[in-house]
Amino acid sequence: MDDPRRIYEMLLDYCSGGSTVGSLTIGLVWTVCRESQNDNAGLCMSPGVPTRTLPWAGALTGKPLSELAAGLMSWDPYQACLAMAAVNCCINARTLPESEPLDAAPGRENLAVFDYFLPHLCDKKVAVVGRYPGLELYHEQLDLTVLELNPGPGDFPAAASEYVLPMADWVFLTGSSIPNKTFPRLAELSAGAVTVLMGPTVPWLPQWHEFGIDYLAGIEVTDADRLFETAAQGGGVRIFGNGVHYRVAELSDRNNLAWLKTQIAECYAEKSRLTEAMEQWYERGNTARFEAWETLERVNTRLSRLDSGFKRLWDRSNMNGVNG
Repeated sequence: MDDPRRIYEMLLDYCSGGSTVGSLTIGLVWTVCRESQNDNAGLCMSPGVPTRTLPWAGALTGKPLSELAAGLMSWDPYQACLAMAAVNCCINARTLPESEPLDAAPGRENLAVFDYFLPHLCDKKVAVVGRYPGLELYHEQLDLTVLELNPGPGDFPAAASEYVLPMADWVFLTGSSIPNKTFPRLAELSAGAVTVLMGPTVPWLPQWHEFGIDYLAGIEVTDADRLFETAAQGGGVRIFGNGVHYRVAELSDRNNLAWLKTQIAECYAEKSRLTEAMEQWYERGNTARFEAWETLERVNTRLSRLDSGFKRLWDRSNMNGVNG
């Protein structure tokens, strides 16, 4: 990957505007950020690194989401985690893609993604980045390798990804690889496989196809209050069925073109509102720079990236006959 920073710049494009933090919890397993103006919520897996010295504790409510999001490229695990939750909070305010909600048997809600893809995985080499509770249920059915930063019994260490992923037919990448900065290399190593980016940390964006992702398996927040309470009380897999459930979106050219069209239309409408507000600002006699200038600049940048991404995909899909 030429410049992995463009992944994080892309994510930051979506965290603009005046939205502020309404409530935030760093739970034992999940960090949840909620917007003050509505019920939007975003998640990130908590770092799991004990600390007693977080400098911002008690001071985050009311801060702009964009201020928290600015820490996305930080190497401090807690700062990056808060940033990812804030980014997801902003993204979850937007239209979800065409995707399939996953039903699961009681007690298997957190395994719904693996159950969904199971018919495609038999006789395939399957690699899972991240130890998901319950994965041991599939070991007799699948040729399954689990890679884990903190490996337990039967897991392979993270360094083994250099050898395992290029040989895999299917790869399931944890969304927490985004804030911990391992995603760019993991995606690169998985280029020859069908790749699923999964978990509550996953941001719903069509641009993941540019980084080799074939499917997104993220969550839809159905009850922000239940989610927040469950996460704050140490809930891990219990968030499934208590405020969230999985959805799967295929990042095919056709689906992505439709999704990008929607995002471009929403972004253009946002730009138009800000441009009109700027004109009114100066008509009232203000001589200082427009108060939402930085937001407008970020929206313009996002619109430019969306247009460029749409053109690249349009050209490729026409070459492959998707739209003809």
